[in-house]
Formats: sequence, structure tokens, C-alpha cells
Amino acid sequence: MKKMKFIISLIVLSLLFSCKTENTKVTDALSEKFYMPAEWEPHDAVWLGWESDSRYGFYPVVIEMIKTLTPNVTVKMAFDSDSLMHTAKRYLVRQKIDTTNIKFYVMPGDRYWIRDHGAAFLVNGEGDLGVADFDWNLFGYPVFLEEKFNQNQDSVSKYMQERLPSIIRTGKVDSLMAKAEGAKIFKTNVVHEGGNIEVNGKGTLIVCESAVRHRNPNLTNDYIKGEFKRVLGVSKVIWLKQGLADDPNGFFRRITGNYVGGGVQHSDEFVRFSNANTILLAWIDESEKDLNPINKMNYERLNESFEILKNATDQDGKKFNIIKVPLPDLKPRKIIATKEYSKEPSLNIPANRFYISEAPKVGDTLLRVPASSYLNYLVTNGIVLVSSYVDEGSSKEKEERVRKILQEQFPDRKIVFINAMPQNWDGGGIHCSTQQQPSKK
Repeated sequence: MKKMKFIISLIVLSLLFSCKTENTKVTDALSEKFYMPAEWEPHDAVWLGWESDSRYGFYPVVIEMIKTLTPNVTVKMAFDSDSLMHTAKRYLVRQKIDTTNIKFYVMPGDRYWIRDHGAAFLVNGEGDLGVADFDWNLFGYPVFLEEKFNQNQDSVSKYMQERLPSIIRTGKVDSLMAKAEGAKIFKTNVVHEGGNIEVNGKGTLIVCESAVRHRNPNLTNDYIKGEFKRVLGVSKVIWLKQGLADDPNGFFRRITGNYVGGGVQHSDEFVRFSNANTILLAWIDESEKDLNPINKMNYERLNESFEILKNATDQDGKKFNIIKVPLPDLKPRKIIATKEYSKEPSLNIPANRFYISEAPKVGDTLLRVPASSYLNYLVTNGIVLVSSYVDEGSSKEKEERVRKILQEQFPDRKIVFINAMPQNWDGGGIHCSTQQQPSKK
């Protein structure tokens, strides 16, 4: 019976994530001259999500983001339910947020990270708005379960059945956002998240290959590249092999030794365009690579990415200008592998949340690392919103270097630092928490 339920789950997922209809062939963003603008182009709005569980500690960070954003751009917020929306409104009012400056929407889908499951907005030259509608499988959850439980189909079926309704629901958020804005939808069966879409607005896309392959094990890179071009309106795709070590594929992973963490391997953690021909690349200096095992892993991965980018060209065949941006100083936290999640806010992780092959014993001491990066920033009208790590013990001098780099790259914008560590501990950041809606052209 469990085997049958698992097969049914896979059939449903197959229908959701693998069906390419005739309508898909007709609605082609590239042929209709839709494309994704660069993030530094003007925005009509910035979208935010809302986490229902206050134990994550996201709320104060979201308040700071709203206070910084609302003088510069319209804020739109999506909620899983009407009751959650009203609960959030009451909290915002208590924090002295003027809710008349925010547009609220109920769009069922129980995920906070709207960058990833929300609409990837497009524009054309006719004043129209479009959306690239990628498929969604909760960051490769089916693959994660098979790897976690060593192909034990009873366990895979059990957890897939539990999550399937929310996966289906969340997968509809991008199309609901499109309908709310009157945008044309360009659908693809490729599973992909917004945090792994980095474009220069002129035709070049950068993605992290390890995330793409993890989400789409049965699709070829050539097919996926063709779909990226078709629904995002790009002409060039650059594949970088791996993301940061402290942003591993899965919740939770033993990264190396007793270092553990969770993440999704997205490009917005380590590589960003700052203009059409300039790339910002996260970096570990030679002097820092032996300070800890995570630094050494990132040093090797980022050098590999640098070599790929150094030999790459943009959509017009031009070489890139590459600027190295330091990563914040790594500050792991000692935690305990517990039997179950605490009812109070805690960074401790239950032992059963790890892969079987990587699982600690209950009571083991581990070193949990956050997915921390200065490049998980948001560029919008008049400002750049970027994570600060000084309060977490990272170097003030290093953060000042980052400020100068960003100010040089975005001279007409104010650089605003916000401590977003609660989001970092959950594998994301400021950019992951937001989704820009570009102005129509």
C-alpha cells in the first residue's frame, strides 16, 4: 500500500513538473520579445512573504526591510491565508508600520521565501508585464528524500505524502501573482527558483549548476538551457558548478566534520551582476582559506567559478569585469543534536533531520553555520539593501570594503545595511526574502 501511495505521489509530481502542453509552445517569451530586466532597473513594487512561525525570528528583519523600502518603492505582501494576513497586519501596526502604504494579498502557499517560488517578472517594449512560470518541487524535495533515506521508498512515500499538498499549493503562487498584475504567463516544466536567476538585462543569465541538476535530474542541460532562453528571454547561459559550502543542498547537511547547515545552492549567495558587463563574485582571500574547513571549501569553489567567469563572455562576446567581494567572517554556533525541535526559538537541530549517512547521535555537539554573504542584497529604487555582520563579530574593516564596492557600483543609490541573521540561519537572506516587480516599459 505504501509503495502504491509513493507511485501515486510520483505520478502527481510528474503531471505537475513534467507536462509540456501545446500552450507552452505557443507562449514563448523570447519570440514575443519579453525579457527579465536587470535588478537595478526601475521597480513598480517589491514583494515580501510572511512566515507563519514566529520562532524563526524573521519578523524584526522584515520590519526593518519594510521601513527601508516604503519611502522608495511600493511594498506588496503575499500571505498563505486571510487569518495569517490579519495577524501580520496587527503585528505591523504594533511596530508602527503604516499599513496603508502596503498592498496585501492572500495567495495560498506556505513559504516565506517569495524570491524562490514567487513570480519571475518580465517586460517587453510594449508596456506589458510577463512572468516566467517555473515548476516547483520544494527545492528538489523528492530527490532530497531519496538521498536522505538511501532510497527507502516507505520513508520517501511517507514524507512525500505529508508535503505534497503544500508543494502543489505553493507552486501556484507565481501564477497567482501574475494574474493579480495582469501579466502574461510563460510556463515551463523546468523546476527552478528565483534565487538562482541572475541576469544582466541584456541577454545573459548566470545559474548555479548544482542546484539546477538537483531539481531536474531527468532533464538535460541542453534542454534546460533552451527553456531558460524561451521563458526568460535570454540568449546566453553561464553555468557555475557549485555554490557556497555553507549553502548546501538540503536541510540539514553535514558539510564537513562537525560543521552543519542548510541551504539550496543559489547563485544570489555568491555571484551578482552590478551592471551589464560587471560581475561581483564572493571571495575568500588566500590568507583566510586555512582559518577553517568551510573557508577552504569556499576558496576552492570560488576560484573554480572565477576561472569559468574569466573565460566567459556576455551575449555580445565581450569579456566581463570581475570584482571580488569578501565573504563575512565565519562565526559558527555550537549546537546540540536533539531528539525533536524545541518549542522555543533555538538553533539546535533534531538528529533525524539529517541524511541517514550523515546523521549525528542525539546529544552530539555540532558547529552550525549560517548561509551568510554580502551578495544576498536587493537593489531597488534609490537603495541597495544588504546584510550586515559586524554585530555578529565580523570585521568592521571588511564590511567597510563591501560598502565602498557597492557604492562604486551603485553610485546613485544609498547603501543600507541590516542585520538579517535569522534569515541566514535558515539558509536565506534579504534577496531571498524579496521579489522585485519591474516597471513596465
